Amino acid sequence: MNHTLSLPTPSAGGSLDRYIQAVNRFPLLTQDEELSLATRFSRDNDLDSARQLIVSHLRVVVSVARGYAGYGLPQADLIQEGNIGLMKAVKRYDPNHGVRLVSFALHWIRAEMHEYILRNWRLVKIATTKAQRKLFFNLRSMKQRLESLKPQANLIGSS
Repeated sequence: MNHTLSLPTPSAGGSLDRYIQAVNRFPLLTQDEELSLATRFSRDNDLDSARQLIVSHLRVVVSVARGYAGYGLPQADLIQEGNIGLMKAVKRYDPNHGVRLVSFALHWIRAEMHEYILRNWRLVKIATTKAQRKLFFNLRSMKQRLESLKPQANLIGSS
């Protein structure tokens, strides 16, 4: 059975303001609703539950993306990358840890946005303003910290 998630997407041809208005119309979830949906998704792989978790948190992605405004990158692209991070967070979220999804998802949203910035930033732009230099070097150190968190190959078996 092929299920697809129908989510609003910001596009270069569309209006970002309309996307943000659409995102803000989705209701926020209570902690109990979030727990119920996350449990159904993790236990039953219920894609409708995942969709509800995602759309109720899209405004968080928009909010985080606004924090990167002014660095010369399209806001819609940052939001798209953040949405990917949100989807990854929903997939990996464990409702039994007692943490709200938004707290867990912020890491994944920012990580995807940081990766996008690092992939798309041209060296010519880097040293133009103090804020851009600061962002670039913070992103580079963040990437190094993320690399250190990745699981390393099992070296015991290679001896």
